[in-house]
Amino acid sequence: MRAAAGFALLLSAAAADFEKDVRPLLAKRCFGCHGPAMQMSKLRLDRRADMLRGGESGVPAIEPGKSGASLMIRYVSGSDAKLVMPPAGPRLTAAEIAVLKEWIDDGAVWPGAGATATAPAAADPRFAHWAFHAPRLPNVPAVKDKAWVRNPIDAFVLAKLEATGWRPAARAADEDLLRRMYLDVTGLPPTIAEQDGFRGDWDGLVNALLAKPEYGERWARHWLDVVRYGDTNGYERDAIKPQGWKFRDYVIQSLNADKPFNRFVIEQLAGDEVPDANAETLIATGYGRLGPWDDEPADAAEDRFDQLDDILNTTSQAFLGMTLACARCHNHKFEPLTTRDYYGMIAIFNGLERTRNGRTELDRPVGTWAEIDRFNEREEKIAALRAEMREKHLRFATHSALPPEARAAFLQAPKDRDDAARKLVKDFQKALDAELAELAGERDVAILKQDVPDLPRGYFMEERSAPPKPAHILIRGKASSPGPEVPPLVPAVLTKEQPAFVAAGARSSGRRLGLAKWVASRENPLTARVIVNRAWQWHFGDGIVRTANDFGVMGDKPSHRELIDWLAVWFMDNGWSLKKLNALIMNSNTYRMAKTGNVAYTAQDPENRLLWRMPYRRLEAEAILDSALAVSGRLNRKLYGEFVYPKMQKEALEGSSDPDKIWPPFDDENKASRRAIYYIVKRSLLVPLMEVLDLCDTARPSAKRQTTSVAPQALQLFNGDFVNRQARYFAARLRDEAGAKPSAQIELAYRLALARRPKPAETDAMLSFLQSGSLEEMCRVILNLNEFAYAN
Repeated sequence: MRAAAGFALLLSAAAADFEKDVRPLLAKRCFGCHGPAMQMSKLRLDRRADMLRGGESGVPAIEPGKSGASLMIRYVSGSDAKLVMPPAGPRLTAAEIAVLKEWIDDGAVWPGAGATATAPAAADPRFAHWAFHAPRLPNVPAVKDKAWVRNPIDAFVLAKLEATGWRPAARAADEDLLRRMYLDVTGLPPTIAEQDGFRGDWDGLVNALLAKPEYGERWARHWLDVVRYGDTNGYERDAIKPQGWKFRDYVIQSLNADKPFNRFVIEQLAGDEVPDANAETLIATGYGRLGPWDDEPADAAEDRFDQLDDILNTTSQAFLGMTLACARCHNHKFEPLTTRDYYGMIAIFNGLERTRNGRTELDRPVGTWAEIDRFNEREEKIAALRAEMREKHLRFATHSALPPEARAAFLQAPKDRDDAARKLVKDFQKALDAELAELAGERDVAILKQDVPDLPRGYFMEERSAPPKPAHILIRGKASSPGPEVPPLVPAVLTKEQPAFVAAGARSSGRRLGLAKWVASRENPLTARVIVNRAWQWHFGDGIVRTANDFGVMGDKPSHRELIDWLAVWFMDNGWSLKKLNALIMNSNTYRMAKTGNVAYTAQDPENRLLWRMPYRRLEAEAILDSALAVSGRLNRKLYGEFVYPKMQKEALEGSSDPDKIWPPFDDENKASRRAIYYIVKRSLLVPLMEVLDLCDTARPSAKRQTTSVAPQALQLFNGDFVNRQARYFAARLRDEAGAKPSAQIELAYRLALARRPKPAETDAMLSFLQSGSLEEMCRVILNLNEFAYAN
């Protein structure tokens, strides 16, 4: 019997014929669930192309030439105890399995399909989507009203308006435009001196504002939203990310220096792999470590892939405007993105590891790699010296002429010592301090530190092996179900040729640098489009594509397709300069329109898609708080540095068992009066005023802040401690700078808060208010005006 089975196995392996052996077997045992009538798990096995495409998991059922790597063989052979096929009826015999193996190993030839037939990806109509093809410079359209066109932006906008028979809104009033520009670029209202000193040179003002250090602080917060910045890890312990705040400072400094955006991209994705790596680029690589981290996961393997998924999801949305993370468990439901695309990107990041000691995250030295190598060598020498110290300490303690009771106490295990023994040991160690310093070679340590000084520290991941361990497609996205191995690659829909992934020596795999160069290249169809769209959104409230993190088939259609392509090409041609891009936008008449226009247009275009007026935009939480501090005169303009803890409402801490540990007591108002970008972003306990004013979700990349109108906002802004403190300081400033005359106080208050003089009716209303209310109460009212919270 056994010999007959062996003969059948040998015969089938030698003569696997598709029409005679394979198709009948598939029809008998597979087509019932995976054939033309039914496709369980969206898998169809009666066509070769569908076998190669796979089902909802996105994993091909067969890999021609590799039966051992084929999912079909894995399931029918029973090698995966969790999933055996067919699910009903008898198992396939060894001979039947051998037939399938031989057929696959011979290339899975399927008459009529061709030996190399694959799923017709190129024929997928989704591949023709506009954003998946590199932008080309379109012609600037001709318009009738040439006088309105200050630069090509205006021509693209006006052409659409003229085609509809519409006119753009009038230009904003000077005082409105002045405040708009200051708030947009710096996040602060213009001072009295800046208002009085302006002489009508708007283009010059734009350049002057972009040169201010406050520009970096304002615009860095936009980017921090996109890359899910937080100062803590979230979850139960919500531990501080050591030195993580240096990434925030890196972003501010990069924007102020107008670092080319393509270089900015490369440093964040692969700052440790660039040839000129240094402290700055290593800190930039902290981008990959910004997300939440569970320091006590229930499933370590699953958590490891969740961390990689966080990096992949942020990278695909922040830089590419793609929802690639949706392909973790199966091919994307709507986009031409496959599970292979997803895990190919995972393979790029697979070498990254967190530097930690158990549950405690650690920072790392930063500098050039040569500096770091010298520092590490120094630390090894110091460790050896201190090990020698411990050995001499023990030898000295056990062999010197100590009192017998002290020697006995010292030699006891710590847990066995009573109070008297513990005191003896403590006194003994103190008495030895001076001599131990000599024994320990501390002079040698000091010399080593003088020769090789300490390095600053940074917070970023590291690669511990090159090449990294292989990456596999995970069946249903589960770490416990690895499928076929996948090489590093980028989504096929975005490139005709995969990037070169060249190892960067023994220190790292070089894969992230290969990815970064491709992302930051002109050949990438998305990167430039995505960032110019974000810049447009940060000026106008909405992007030309309103789904800033999704440029795919399911994303929003661009309101001005030719304009976004023109901007993308112009941006690349102009050195990927964000300052030049901002100046281009702000120097257009499109940007300088008033917020009011022809009300008749509202019925046909309520969302202002055609840009016939400047949109209404509420300021973000940070700009509202910063403006209040600036107006009250309390703003601490110190740049950079570790995060600060603003005053926390006691009610927010009442649920904590250790409130002082979670949030230090408020004891330094000047330090806490820094700009809100320096407030700690503690994921488990956000500043209530920031949270109620729609601070973004810090656990994932944020495309755009929400703008809600809810009762707690009014309660916080009118009754909250922060606004009331600033109202008191504001009132004191008015008395000091305007004197005791109420009309002068009112005029100064309006100019400080709203960058304009009050209208006569407003002056009369405030004078009437002051008959029964205090100056502090009037200041609180001004800080609660809609106009104060909205850009003009």
